[in-house]
Amino acid sequence: MSAPVVVTTRAELAAVLAPARSEGRRVGFVPTMGALHDGHAALLREARSLVGGGAVVASIFVNPTQFGEAADLEHYPRTLEADLKVCEREGVDVVFAPDVAEMYPHGTGDDDAVMVRPGPLAKVLEGRSRKGHYRGVLTVVAKLFGLVRPDVAVFGQKDYQQLVMIRRMVEDLCMGVDVVGAETVREPDGLALSSRNVHLDEDQRRQATALSRTLYAAVENAVYGAGPALDAARAVLRESDGVDLDYLEITTPDLDPLPEDPAPGTEARILIAARVGTTRLIDNLPLTIGRID
Repeated sequence: MSAPVVVTTRAELAAVLAPARSEGRRVGFVPTMGALHDGHAALLREARSLVGGGAVVASIFVNPTQFGEAADLEHYPRTLEADLKVCEREGVDVVFAPDVAEMYPHGTGDDDAVMVRPGPLAKVLEGRSRKGHYRGVLTVVAKLFGLVRPDVAVFGQKDYQQLVMIRRMVEDLCMGVDVVGAETVREPDGLALSSRNVHLDEDQRRQATALSRTLYAAVENAVYGAGPALDAARAVLRESDGVDLDYLEITTPDLDPLPEDPAPGTEARILIAARVGTTRLIDNLPLTIGRID
């Protein structure tokens, strides 16, 4: 594999992608904030499989507008050299690694720049405790889509609310990008891969497996209904130490409230967020409510 071309400005990005566009080759895109792990590698492989001989672009940009606290932004891991090795291994053609001024030339404050209004989904689940987070996420993704102009963009299902909201933004703003959600990559013990996992010590790493065990308990019991699924999930949490629950909810796949008495075979999603030590973790799984005879 040859090393990807690394560009840091809008003009450089446009120039390096010009041949692919002029030749009519498809462009696949994976936006990241760096600190790449095997989960990101799976997204890059998915992008390559979707565009074949087209161009695969990865962005590495720690977006300041999606962080609620300055300390979280400051402590977010930055591992560009290692990230580039992952990109090379997975056959990425172009890495776009801009600085903040390149992405936000008019500033990042509320009164400085045009921002995307995320709509009502930004007020539920993650949005309840992370005010302004999705405005920042959707704004930077919209900017990146405008710069890369991909045919297809790949996101992980671990950040499921983000995936749903990006798909809605693409539809509502007529962006013409095919947004693909790749399955969550997990450790052998079930823990979802996350850049935040590096902050867990040995005991916390063990405690964190309670999140996936909680979800799988719900999936196994969903055949009896949404209530029994949640009861089984909560039972796992009661027996788990070191987990400070934020939310545990079952919704429709579009994150709307589940009907009070869903019909057998209703597709749904169970989502969890919790702190283990000082590290906030999220996870989710699809499930089917009720038995179809």
